[in-house]
Amino acid sequence: MDMQTYRDGRKQATNAAEAIRAALAALGLPERVWGSVRPMVTHSGKPYVHLGMVRADAAERMAEAMRAPAETEPVE
Repeated sequence: MDMQTYRDGRKQATNAAEAIRAALAALGLPERVWGSVRPMVTHSGKPYVHLGMVRADAAERMAEAMRAPAETEPVE
């Protein structure tokens, strides 16, 4: 992989990881939950976000937050 592919993937992964961290903090979850969120780039340049292991109660709060917008959208 060339350096530009890595940089592009790293930038995308970093932006996504920061967005996840901010969302988890906004849910009131402590830093021990969102502090382990890390940007990652595969050897081929694909961006990923590693969420790590979270406690079940934190995972339930995350799932509730992800469901909420879909449940409140108006039905046409």
